[in-house]
Amino acid sequence: MIIPVKKYLLIGSKTDLDQFFARAQNKGIIEFISPHGKKPTELPAAAQHLFHAIKILRKLPVKKNYEGEGDLDFAREVADRILELKAEVEKLSEEKRYLDAEISRVAPFGDFSMDDIDFIEREAGVEIQFFCMKTAKSHVANFTDEVIYVGTEYDLDYFITISPEPRSYPDMIEMRIDRPLGELQTHLSFVNESLHQIEAELKGFAGHLEFLQEAFIEHLNVHNLASAIKDVAYPLDNALFAVETWIPNNKITTLYAIIDGMAIHCDPIKVEESDKVPTYMENKGVQQIGEDLVHIYDTPATTDRDPSGWVFWFFALFFAMIVADGGYGLLYLGIALYIKFKHPDLKGHARRFLKLCFVLATACVLWGCVTASFFGLNITPKNWLGKISVLKYLAEQKAEYHLQAKDDVYDGWVAKFPQLASAKTGEEMIESAVVEEKGSPSYVMFNLFSDSILLEFSLLIGVIHVAFSFLRYLFRNWSGIGWIAFMIGGYLYFPETLNATSLLHFLGFINKPDAVEVGLQLIYCGMGLALVLALIQKRLSGLGEIANVVQVFGDVLSYLRLYALGLAGAVMAETFNQLGMDVGFVLGAIVTLLGHSVNIVLGLVAGVIHGLRLNFIEWYHYSFDGGGRLFKPLIRLKFKEQ
Repeated sequence: MIIPVKKYLLIGSKTDLDQFFARAQNKGIIEFISPHGKKPTELPAAAQHLFHAIKILRKLPVKKNYEGEGDLDFAREVADRILELKAEVEKLSEEKRYLDAEISRVAPFGDFSMDDIDFIEREAGVEIQFFCMKTAKSHVANFTDEVIYVGTEYDLDYFITISPEPRSYPDMIEMRIDRPLGELQTHLSFVNESLHQIEAELKGFAGHLEFLQEAFIEHLNVHNLASAIKDVAYPLDNALFAVETWIPNNKITTLYAIIDGMAIHCDPIKVEESDKVPTYMENKGVQQIGEDLVHIYDTPATTDRDPSGWVFWFFALFFAMIVADGGYGLLYLGIALYIKFKHPDLKGHARRFLKLCFVLATACVLWGCVTASFFGLNITPKNWLGKISVLKYLAEQKAEYHLQAKDDVYDGWVAKFPQLASAKTGEEMIESAVVEEKGSPSYVMFNLFSDSILLEFSLLIGVIHVAFSFLRYLFRNWSGIGWIAFMIGGYLYFPETLNATSLLHFLGFINKPDAVEVGLQLIYCGMGLALVLALIQKRLSGLGEIANVVQVFGDVLSYLRLYALGLAGAVMAETFNQLGMDVGFVLGAIVTLLGHSVNIVLGLVAGVIHGLRLNFIEWYHYSFDGGGRLFKPLIRLKFKEQ
């Protein structure tokens, strides 16, 4: 839930300043207001060094945790040494890369002494030069006697020239050699040995990761405390301190407990129009998981009602409808159980995320049972899983409706399948309308009725979801009652324009003629009521309410994506299964596995994106202000606690 916050002014003796802020940080319920606005302050150099050292250690192989003792000064020394070693490793690695490249460059000339080269040049009065040339050009070139061929590496020929004075040759590149091969190799061996020793020393610090993390968090606590104290004002010649704060309503008693025994007075003060009041949210269980989802998109305003629970449960439903496969849900559930087994002590966000995975996986399995959909397999109505599915029951009820009505739908099916004329029940109709496709029975009527039921259910969910959004803020937006009537009317009326049979018809809630009549009345009355209520509440500006007819209609239709994405995933799963069967056992198993892997990834992406989008866009549109700022109290951070 969203708990209102109050603005408090605290005035007290400067001698109690440090003790008060220390207590406030331990309790973590007070957000201190900076008179200059909240500006991020740069971390001290020591904290930055710790942070960079931690990043380095995280990339090293895990070692047993450091169990020795040490204070912040020791942690800073360790961090500085790690940074020094890392810099040395990078320097030596760069030198190693240079030496490797240099050795490759001069290797064709072999090992020699630069002193000998200098002696020959000095005593003989000649110039010794080194050249390379493309092999293709070398084969057609005419060289003079002073050009001596040395060898070929890759597509280059290498030469030495001995001449009285420096020379240049067409298409030949002169190579300057400062150190010969032997000297470079010796230096490389030294660099490799040094690099090995330094890397070994650096890896020896891998066990200090948690120690440095604790020290870093302690630095953050010190830094945050100092930053908060920096914003305190000191009236009356520094004898007193004064600071403005935000306090949640349910934490006021804790505030008085904090200042108990200190010369500090607190009073609520007026919230100014320019103040950005923070949003304080306090949830438990699935509500807290829903809060995590809410913050993905935006922070509720203080005027909002907490949408956490609504977002959580509808997201689970939407995700299951989009994935639309109980088999995939079982895989998700298995992965979640494995993570739970491997990491039983997860806390904070990680623990809540794992709980969310369990809920989503379970929702997928349940939806798979409702629709008899597992790994894209052809589960017929006669299969035990098909018999217990809700979708089969609804399809039978629809068939029974047309059987009793003997309408044009019934006549059309009998024309295609004459054997249906002898069917006595909807179940017999479903099981009789069957054809053979690639050696397997295809229940045509069941498939068609199932698709139409799932499509309608997606629209029905849209009507219900958007209606709940209007109801949540009905006292703020009176016209919502009119738009709810409009949506219900549309749901009742439009099956007539599409010549379709609705769930409400074949389940006996309302007959078609009455649905058309009531639906049309609700459409017009709903639009009129929305406009009238908007004019009463907003006066002339309420005239713009009539434009919402397109918005509401479009938002409800947007829920068709639930059916479309679920159908797309099911078709892909069936296609990969068929491809696997067509190409043989071994290759077919590979094709099926890869295909389902792709489908699982696409289902996850679509389920998350569109499952949240229907909450954040369509649903938020009528019951969410947003644009809030999270309540950020001064709090003592703790290692391994989120």
